[in-house]
Amino acid sequence: MPYGVYQIPAVANETVLSYTAGSPEKLALKKALEEARSKQADIPMYIGGEEVRTGNKIPLSPPHDHQHILGHFHEGDKSHVEQAVNAALGAKEAWANLSWEHRASIFLRAADLIAGPYRAKINAATMLGQSKSVYQAEIDAACEFIDFLRFNAQYLMEIYEEQPASSPGIWNRLEYRPLEGFVFAITPFNFTAIAGNLPASAALMGNTVVWKPAYTQIYSAQVIMEVLKKAGLPDGVINLIYVDGPVAGDVVFNHKDFAGLHFTGSTGVFQNLWKTIGTNIHKYRSYPRIVGETGGKDFIMAHKSADAKELATAITRGAFEYQGQKCSAASRVYVPSNLWGDVKKYLVEDLKTIKMGPTEDFSNFFNAVIDERSFDKIAKYIDGAKANDMNEIISGGGYDKSKGYFIEPTVILTKDPSSTTMCEEIFGPVVTIYVYQEERFEETLELVDSTSPYALTGSILSHDRYAIDLAMKKLENAAGNFYINDKPTGAVVGQQPFGGARGSGTNDKAGSKLNLLRWVSPRTIKETFVPPTDYRYPFLNEK
Repeated sequence: MPYGVYQIPAVANETVLSYTAGSPEKLALKKALEEARSKQADIPMYIGGEEVRTGNKIPLSPPHDHQHILGHFHEGDKSHVEQAVNAALGAKEAWANLSWEHRASIFLRAADLIAGPYRAKINAATMLGQSKSVYQAEIDAACEFIDFLRFNAQYLMEIYEEQPASSPGIWNRLEYRPLEGFVFAITPFNFTAIAGNLPASAALMGNTVVWKPAYTQIYSAQVIMEVLKKAGLPDGVINLIYVDGPVAGDVVFNHKDFAGLHFTGSTGVFQNLWKTIGTNIHKYRSYPRIVGETGGKDFIMAHKSADAKELATAITRGAFEYQGQKCSAASRVYVPSNLWGDVKKYLVEDLKTIKMGPTEDFSNFFNAVIDERSFDKIAKYIDGAKANDMNEIISGGGYDKSKGYFIEPTVILTKDPSSTTMCEEIFGPVVTIYVYQEERFEETLELVDSTSPYALTGSILSHDRYAIDLAMKKLENAAGNFYINDKPTGAVVGQQPFGGARGSGTNDKAGSKLNLLRWVSPRTIKETFVPPTDYRYPFLNEK
């Protein structure tokens, strides 16, 4: 394979469109939303070159309007997982042997399709299927996914160009082979971009993939598959199945050719999968690569020098964009006593202005949580907080699922820094604030570091550079993505590679070369041009 011979088109972050009144993008999106709501989609699995329909149809509805049916997907069983694995293995040789620039061109074309003719369709699907506002859908389904596809192609080229030094008479080189076997991608509901990137990044490096998305993301997953097929992805390279997790796992994790897991989801599920892989390790042809991004209990830590208005805004945006359903969402906040009065005032004022409702109304900042199970879980946390005398609900606390799964942005003030909502991941629009004595900053940093088993994102707000430096050192292992004077959300591909450690995952940094390196198995090749013909070294000469 030629290294450094070809250059891909210049790569830059995709521009976020504004969707202002009368703009072409807003008109196109409105049309796409209306069209999607006007019909019911029939959504097959994609295995090899076939669209597979089982007849076991499960309805899909907008979380903010659960009586409306967007369509039905065909649920599969064990036999379909086996078919998908066989299709991936059958496609592997031809795909792995395809030169890198041809693989890259497919995903670069997919990026351009999403940036152009498919932008409204994939955003509309995300808004309806996952209840994302127009802005949240735009930065996710369009911009972030486009960035993943384009930057990954750039990283692929950079990886292939990294070659070892050679001594005179010797040529050393590294061959970046795909893994031996197939990759299993399990993707979450909350980011369309993640759902697309997990199978696509592994495939870009020459692997073939079995992809199982969350059921609540299938409506936009079908658009991803439509785009990839339109871009020329060969049959069997990515196989999209809708199968219950344990059913899929029983096939995949017992197969000798299982080569890697690319996962985003809950910590508990990821740990169980790792345990299963470990138990079955003797069955595999090679040691599987395990890459996972899981939960978070993400923090905002404020110093007494912070600006109260900046802090309040960081809380509102960090905790409540996309209903707090980002793994990076702020869910615990530490506020110094000298700032709390102003912060509370600004925060309550902001929350009074937030509009909540369906995504089709672009004036709504806040929409519904993903499904009834999530709604019930979050409501239980809120009720538990209300029943605790150490807590005070200073804003929100209400919920209603009669029309959609709506939960008000909820702010809990606690006197107990070890209370349930300060420690456990909720994955919803609930943030808990603990007010500490302003002179106990260093002591509170230690509290932040020790409170949670997670280490995904966190931020420090301060206008004191010594305080910032101290926080960075004390919280070195508390967050894989650390923010200074900002909310702990909004990582951008190519700018802030994303991932955390501890209970938050393997920290393989999606959106960087580090992640792509996990999907190759390097082979070192040494070629000697004039081999020696005598085993004797000069030191053996006694004269």
